[in-house]
Amino acid sequence: MSVRSRKTLLTGAALAAGLTLAAVTPALAGASASHTTRAAAVSTAQGDPRNVTQHVTDFYGAYIDAVWATDDPSAAPAAKALRGFYLSAAAQKKVAAFEAKEHADGILFAQNVPVKWQVAYTGSGAGHATSRVTLTWGDGPRAEVSRIDVQSDLKTQKITDLKQAG
Repeated sequence: MSVRSRKTLLTGAALAAGLTLAAVTPALAGASASHTTRAAAVSTAQGDPRNVTQHVTDFYGAYIDAVWATDDPSAAPAAKALRGFYLSAAAQKKVAAFEAKEHADGILFAQNVPVKWQVAYTGSGAGHATSRVTLTWGDGPRAEVSRIDVQSDLKTQKITDLKQAG
């Protein structure tokens, strides 16, 4: 093969590679740009382990995730472990008594799992803080909402009481 033929062949190959790269690059950039747009639309979260209301928020988020995941064999033990970590011994006993009597989850005060939850600080005094947990049961304008008042010890951050709110 002559030098001129090799140069022509290499030039053709380089040109083909360049054209292929030019055709693929916009498609890749478009896919990347839409992925970035979707990622930017996701909400952010932050936390502070010293904040008692954040502690309640963390508990309800993790607990709802665990009871939602009915097909995961590790979900039930995770929910039980979360109760042990976040609730005082007295609160655990109160929850167990509610569950035995009502045949419903004593953390959610229900037999099913909410699709959304929100926690707000509502006050403190005598070494305790109170948070209002709002649970949303379904989507749309007619979704049911329930509320739970959660009392926490300011020193230990353990949940010491849960009551259905009006």
